[in-house]
Amino acid sequence: MTEPDLFESENSVLAGARAVFANPDAGAQAYRDTLGDLIGHYERLMRETRRLIRRSDREELEMNRLNHRLQDLARELEFRATRDTLTGALNRGAIIERAGTLLAGGSLSLIVLDIDHFKRVNDTLGHPVGDAVIRGVVDCLEQTVPDGGLIGRVGGEEFAALLPGRTLDAAVKLAERMRLHIANHAFALPRSLQVTASFGVSWNPPGTSFEQAYARADEALYQAKRSGRNRVVSLRESDLVLPLH
Repeated sequence: MTEPDLFESENSVLAGARAVFANPDAGAQAYRDTLGDLIGHYERLMRETRRLIRRSDREELEMNRLNHRLQDLARELEFRATRDTLTGALNRGAIIERAGTLLAGGSLSLIVLDIDHFKRVNDTLGHPVGDAVIRGVVDCLEQTVPDGGLIGRVGGEEFAALLPGRTLDAAVKLAERMRLHIANHAFALPRSLQVTASFGVSWNPPGTSFEQAYARADEALYQAKRSGRNRVVSLRESDLVLPLH
C-alpha cells in the first residue's frame, strides 16, 4: 500500500511553477499567479512548522515531566523496598543484603541490640508509646553511628549496625556510646520505665557469611541479657563455632 503524500498540494504548485519558469512565452500574469500560489503554500508550511514545533516542545516538556516522575517513583519504590515503615531505617532484608555485599569485599563489625523489657512498655502504656520508643532508639543510633555505618531494624525491638572496616575494639566503644545515649535519652515515660538496651558485637573477616556474623553478635547479645542487660558484650571470630551444613 502506497503511503499518502503529505505534501501533494505543495508538490503540485511547485510543479506548476517549474512549468511556468520553463515556458519562455509565459506572461507577467502567469508569473504573478504562480508566485501567489507559492507564497500561499509557503505561508501554510510555515504555520504548520511553527505549530509542530510548539507541539514538539510541549511533548518534550511532558516527556521530561514523566521521566522525572518515573525517577521519583523508582526512588520511592526502592525506599519502600529497603526501609522500615515505622522508623525509616533499613529493614531486615536490606541489612542482610548490605552486610553480604560488605563482607564480600572487606571486614565488618556487626552490632546487634535489643530494647530491654520492651514488652513491659507495650503492655503498660500501649503500642503507640512503644512505637515512639522504637523511633527514639533509632534516633539515638543515627546520632551515634559515624559516616559509612548503616542502621537497620531487624525485628520488633531488635536493631543492627553495620560498621565496615572497623575493628572489634572500635565497634565495642561505639556500642557503649549507643548504650549510654539510649539510657540517657528522654523518652517521656514514667520514671518506673527507663529505656535501656543490650548489645552484642562481632568482628568478621572478609568472606564471612551474614549468618555467621549475625550468629556471633546474637550470641553476644544474649550473653549481655543473661548478665543483667543494659551492657555490651563482644565475640571474636573464634569465640563461636558454627555447625557445618
